Parts: sequence; C-alpha cells; structure tokens
Amino acid sequence: MAIIVQKFGGTSLADTDKIKNVAKAVVREKELGNDVIVIVSAMGHTTDNLIKLAHEISKNPSEREMDMLMSTGEQVSISLLTMAIQELGYKAVSMTGAQVGIITEDTHSKARILDIKKDKLLEHVQNGEIVIVAGFQGITKTGEITTLGRGGSDTSAVAIAAKLRVERCDIYSDVEGIYTTDPRIVPTANKLKEISYEEMLELARVGANVLHPRSVETAKQFQVPMRLRSSFKLDDLGTLIIGVEKMEIYKPVTGLACDKSQVRVVICDVPDKPGNASKLFTLLAKHELSVDMIIQSFARTTNNTNDIAFTIDKDDLNKFVGMKDEITSILNPSNIHIDEDIAKISIVGAGMIDRPGIAAQMFETLAKEGVNIKMISTSEIKISCLVEKMHAKQATEALCKSFELEGKEVALVHGTLPD
Repeated sequence: MAIIVQKFGGTSLADTDKIKNVAKAVVREKELGNDVIVIVSAMGHTTDNLIKLAHEISKNPSEREMDMLMSTGEQVSISLLTMAIQELGYKAVSMTGAQVGIITEDTHSKARILDIKKDKLLEHVQNGEIVIVAGFQGITKTGEITTLGRGGSDTSAVAIAAKLRVERCDIYSDVEGIYTTDPRIVPTANKLKEISYEEMLELARVGANVLHPRSVETAKQFQVPMRLRSSFKLDDLGTLIIGVEKMEIYKPVTGLACDKSQVRVVICDVPDKPGNASKLFTLLAKHELSVDMIIQSFARTTNNTNDIAFTIDKDDLNKFVGMKDEITSILNPSNIHIDEDIAKISIVGAGMIDRPGIAAQMFETLAKEGVNIKMISTSEIKISCLVEKMHAKQATEALCKSFELEGKEVALVHGTLPD
C-alpha cells in the first residue's frame, strides 16, 4: 500500500467547516487504498494573531519564546482535523513535530531540518491510522522547540515524504496549481499540468509565492514527486512537479514571476580594491541578511571607485538601515541609496538552455513598452530584470504575450505518474 503525504495550508483550515472539508479530502485519499500522512499549518490568520499578541507584550520578544508561542498554532489544527476525521469513522492520531521526532538545528525562528525519526510515524501508519502532523516546527537534540520559518509547513511535508520515500507529496492550498504567471495580473495565464523542479525552484525564488524554495529544493534533492492542488476542487489534479530529465521541452519559457517585495540598495563610490566586496557581504551574512541580485559597476578611473548594487527582501529593510553606519565605517562610501520603488520581473524555462535570443526578446519587449531596466540577473534557466514598480503589470502582460504564456491549459511534459 502506497503512502501519500498531504499538506494543507492555513486558508484551507480557516474555520471548522473548512476543516471538515479537509477531513473529507484526507478520507478520500484513504479510500483510494493509500496510507495517508497529513501535515497542516495553523488555522487562517492564527500566526499573525499570535505575533500581534507577542508584540503587545514585548517590542522585542526573544526568539525562543516566540517559537514556543508560534508552535501552538499548528497544535490547534492537528487536534481539530483529527477529530473531524474520527467523526467520519476513520482512525486518526495527531502528532507535534517533537512527537514525530523532527530534529532541527539549534536555531530559533528559521531552523533547518537535520533528521526525521520515522519509527513512530510508521508505527501509526501500520496500525491503519491516518497521521496528522504539525508542520512548521521541530525539536533540537537538546529538546528545544523550534520553528522552520517561512514555508515551514511545506518543508515539513516534503522532508517527511523524502524520509519515508513515499509515492507522492500533495500540497493543497486555495490555488488550483502552478500558472505561467499570476492570474490576478494576467487572467488568461495558463495553468500548467506539469513543471520541473528546476523551473519551479527558480519561479519560487523570484517571487512566485505558491511554494517556498526550501520545499522545492528538498523535493528536487530527494526526487519526491509533488502535486500542487486545490483543497476546494478535489477532482482537479493541479500541477505535477518532477525532474527536468523527464520532460519533453517544446517552449523555451515556462513561466513568469513578478515580485514587488524587494528593495534595491546601491553602495556608491566604494574604493576599488580587493576585499571590499567581501567585507560588505560578510557583514550582511553576519546579520543574517540575504541578498538576491548583485551588480558591481566598472571602476571609475577618476577616483578609482565603483558602485555595488544588490537587492534585499523588503522585510529586511529595517535591519539593513540599522547597519548603515557600520557599512559606512568599513567602506567609506559617498552615499547609500535605497530604492523601494522597484519590481523584479523574471522569466523561467528549462528550454532556455543553449537557446539564443531569449534575453534579446525579453529586452526588446520591455523596450517597446517603454519600460526601463535598472538591473539584470541571469542563470541557465532564468532572466530577471528590475523595473519601476509602476510598470510591473504592464511588463508582465507584455512578456506573457511575447512568450505565449496565455491561453488554454497546456501540458509541458509527458505524464510520469498515474492519475
């Protein structure tokens, strides 16, 4: 009997009626003859409400106590969902991350999973029980409760699926699958039947918020087939995520992402000498501040300086502002410029590899629309451009049309898993 891992997000569990609907989806999979392990997030806006409560008590609560608080949200979900499944006449049991044995780093608020003890999970599965696991959380080797940070429940689900080598990991949410771009911006965006790990990882990294990059990285590393499905349309199989080696690629560009959550930083007139870039990014890493696009300009001959530009997440802006004096003391720049009025537009596709002309087509399309490009970043299967935020929708629509990402639902690969 195959094991299927299912993950349900907060919007799917927002109230008791939706929890009962999720219970039916879980039981439906069980009735297909599969064993089922379910990973859940906290209900609806529970996490936001817990954060609000914490900040009403303390302006700067400790990360340890925040993890203790935040981990309670998923415990509400697992117990209520277990009750709902039991009411349908099926055996079910709820387990926290600690009870499962999800072992993490000794880091609070964004710990990474080191190992998963599978014995208890398998014991319950072999007893015919549906197991409901609290996502987003784990425990250190010394017994401290930790949380996994953004996308933690997705990561929990894929990690458990990888450890148990299950048939498939289904991620349920309020969307019906992966689209070529955000259908809220382009209503005629295609829903993809299948996409590669590589393409999904790039889309997730450049702003497509349907899956967190950490979960896709884990699925790719351990070759866990994933489906992104709607918890409200159970007959819809959504989008299957698999390895690129199984794909027959006929279009160079699979999807497009528009990310308005980044900020551009320019460190102006940095002395052009070895070690300065290292000092800057070592300092950023020390403060756990991640950067995305990076450009260093050509050295000016008049004063032997250059500019270093990069992007950071908007959520990290306050942290960066607090570092400005430290950066100035180390690099002595003439100015530190912060630009919040930007959007990152990215096209992604495994078919880009060794195919000339894709970048030219992207730049020409933006030029015809009068959209100026502020920064460019590329990989084998991705091209990203920073543009003014006011042009984000216009650029997205134009590029979707140029790369034929609109229209009817299309299949990009030949099937690898039975429906």
